[in-house]
Amino acid sequence: MIQTKKKIIIAIDGYSSSGKSTLAKEIAKTLDYKYIDSGAMYRAVTLFAIRNNIIDPKNHQIDEEKLRNLINQVQVNFKYNSDKDKQETYLNEENVEEEIREMEVSDNVSFISKYGFVREKMVKFQQEIGKEKGIVMDGRDIGTIVFPNAELKIFMNANAKVRAERRYLELKEKNVDVSFDEILENVRKRDHIDETREESPLKKASDSIELDNSNMNRQEQLDWIVRLVKERIG
Repeated sequence: MIQTKKKIIIAIDGYSSSGKSTLAKEIAKTLDYKYIDSGAMYRAVTLFAIRNNIIDPKNHQIDEEKLRNLINQVQVNFKYNSDKDKQETYLNEENVEEEIREMEVSDNVSFISKYGFVREKMVKFQQEIGKEKGIVMDGRDIGTIVFPNAELKIFMNANAKVRAERRYLELKEKNVDVSFDEILENVRKRDHIDETREESPLKKASDSIELDNSNMNRQEQLDWIVRLVKERIG
């Protein structure tokens, strides 16, 4: 663990399955920062929408009016699980960490997160967390919308097939029955939706540093970012 007197905000954006969350967690642990998984927040809203028949998970049809009327019933927070040494996601005080990672949620999260009123609610919560600094947050619009003044912004990318392979192996380890082709299709579909949505589309901030990790292991990525942090805190 590296102790630093000065605390900064580290914003990590990028494509789905580019390893943002894994790397962000390792950075937070190394620097003794707080890690916030913004993607988990949108996944929790998506799970809420599925459970409340707001979205049809098969054809992605959404009852926008119902979602708008019920969005204030959604409360998302994080609690640290000391046994698993990680933060877990809670939806209205229910631990949903495992459920929000399933394919049904993955297939629908981009359709839910495109709504401005959903993003507005989540962004306010994220900005409140960031007031004390010393945090690492990953997502799609952290460096552009949530923390435009973050001291360090990283934009992560990797080849679509590489990202699909990583996601496929992750799900297989959890005994989820899914094919590689299905995962690859999901990755490409999410890329298109994230890049073209009207509200906060995925894009690299002008002052963000790009990290293509197609051919980098986790330690190489961590070392690279820690060097950047040290440059900024002196």
